Amino acid sequence: MSDMTDEIRLEPCEPGRLTIEDLRSLFLFEKLTDEQLAWLAEHGCTMRVPGGGLVLREGDPAVSFFVLLTGTITLTRRVGQDDVTTTRTEQRGVYMGATQAYLREDGVPRTYQASMRAITDAEFFVLSADDFGSLMRDWFPMAIHLLEGLALGMRSSQAAIGERQRLAALGALSAGLMHELNNPAAAASRATGALRQRVAAMRLKLGKLAAGKVAPDRLVALLELQEEVIERAAKAPAMTAMQVADLEDELGDWMEDREITAAWDIAPVFAQGGIDTECLTELESRLASPELLDQAIHWIGYALETEQLMSDIEDATGRVSKLVHAAKQYSHVDRAAHQWIDVHVGLDSTLVMLGHKIGDTIRVVKDYDRDLPQIPAHPAELNQVWTNVIDNAVQAMGGAGTLTIRTYRDDDRLVVSVGDTGPGITPEVRKRIFEPFFTTKAVGEGTGLGLDISYRIVVNGHGGDIEVHSEPGDTRFLIRLPFSEPASA
Repeated sequence: MSDMTDEIRLEPCEPGRLTIEDLRSLFLFEKLTDEQLAWLAEHGCTMRVPGGGLVLREGDPAVSFFVLLTGTITLTRRVGQDDVTTTRTEQRGVYMGATQAYLREDGVPRTYQASMRAITDAEFFVLSADDFGSLMRDWFPMAIHLLEGLALGMRSSQAAIGERQRLAALGALSAGLMHELNNPAAAASRATGALRQRVAAMRLKLGKLAAGKVAPDRLVALLELQEEVIERAAKAPAMTAMQVADLEDELGDWMEDREITAAWDIAPVFAQGGIDTECLTELESRLASPELLDQAIHWIGYALETEQLMSDIEDATGRVSKLVHAAKQYSHVDRAAHQWIDVHVGLDSTLVMLGHKIGDTIRVVKDYDRDLPQIPAHPAELNQVWTNVIDNAVQAMGGAGTLTIRTYRDDDRLVVSVGDTGPGITPEVRKRIFEPFFTTKAVGEGTGLGLDISYRIVVNGHGGDIEVHSEPGDTRFLIRLPFSEPASA
């Protein structure tokens, strides 16, 4: 990231330094006539910029057209408070600046669409925007008509498609997040309602115990037994559904033998708490009051159920917190756009965000190399890549299969592999899979931009690589990212 608040201090432009042959060696001008090249040599000039110098700033009036002669430059776009690198190149002849000066005046001020900085000492061939616009309109009138139509048409279509895609993606993620949040929220609400009823029943039962002919020492013993049973339930080992069902039968029989009212309603509460008949027999002997056994069993049952309901509420609210945390990790709220990151954090948060699409019928296998170092990246952009690729894999499997996500080292690259067990991608489709607007989905089900955007983020934005290997039952997207800042992206 660079500080775009610094001033632009450029050396004076020197006219007449390039010859016709010099200009013809640039791919942009190689097909021009000698007369046209002579005009360029007369109207253009050369400019030297020291390494680190800011050549032009995004948003400033587009007054010049630049062609790179020597050196390395980088282009950045402003995103929030950060500068995102879109291009870094040393290719002789690349151009930047007033590239649309040929468009007719439409009331919209022409400004630079990005900031350009010289990474090393650089030299440019420079034309004023007025001269560049004039030569384009005079030398290529038909091409200008086509370019104007193309520019205006692309601007309108990209605006419409981009806005619809952003809204669709936001709507899908929001709907998924709301769906995921609704389940624990509803569970917490149900548990809270049930807890209110149990606490009311406990108050009523306590009143009956206190009003009856119960010796104070027996009441104290009952309260002590209650705490011991709750503590034992908290430490009870986890059981399978079959084990719980068998324990319910044993407890129900034990309670029926002692004529406990509603025995088969309260037995499941004790079974869920891991309380067995041995514990109830010990409770019976220590209570030493057969006439109190029925009320004591119900009193302790209410206490157990209250603890279970509070655990349910704690679990539900914990799931809500986890989802909110995952959403923050996914969107990287209040974080810099570029930072050193652990890719596993973004992968996990993306899986949470796509949980509603993955569902219960797709098995998720995570094979992470946790020893991999952090990498320099734009985490929010990479999360968009993970979203596109994982969503593509889930759709390919049609709701059933295995989604495998691996991370590993390959020389100086970190590799994220996203695999699915779908039908595979044909060689014909595989050749075009990263092309803009190419899609195999039905009309209305996609814009064909997801994998194209992913490719540009990985390759252009991070200096990495993305490829796909596919055969029936085994399709893998391999995203390779450098461990260090790329020299060229």
